Amino acid sequence: MSDGSVSRELLAGCRRGDPRAFEELVELTYRRAYALAYRLVGDRFEAEDVVQEAYLRMFRGLAGFREEARFETWMHRIVTNTAFNQLKRRGRFGALVKEEEDLEVAVPESAELRATVRDELERALAHLPEGQRTALVLKDVYGLSCKEIGHEIGIEEGAVKVRLHRARKRLREILSEEGGDDDV
Repeated sequence: MSDGSVSRELLAGCRRGDPRAFEELVELTYRRAYALAYRLVGDRFEAEDVVQEAYLRMFRGLAGFREEARFETWMHRIVTNTAFNQLKRRGRFGALVKEEEDLEVAVPESAELRATVRDELERALAHLPEGQRTALVLKDVYGLSCKEIGHEIGIEEGAVKVRLHRARKRLREILSEEGGDDDV
């Protein structure tokens, strides 16, 4: 259990209604669930609401979870869908990436430079259309395949690839414009 993965025994305990098993399940998965929710809704309080709702949905649907996919993948989908529903209800879209910890970006030497890069990236991501932003975060931050992203957001794999291409191209343009650097 130390690798952070959810065991079948733990899921069986949750299905039996064992509160300790459910508490352990939440402890194992909460950090990633919250990080995803926060990136999708862009607000700490809303992210907490999203995660709480996602765990309720997970608990209600646990009996129907067939374990054909990893639990973490299933929970990821629940959090994503819950966040999208929250965004639709609110009618607004915040920046998807608020923290740098999971980004695969070269780490600058100083904390000030890291903060500058993070801020520039956040601003650039905020300029991307929602669909491009979502595809980019799910691919580059969470490591989902194009097929998984398509399944997650309800579009074809080819459309995901197009969104990723356009998002990366636009991100490069925005970052180049902001930095005024022709070498980017």
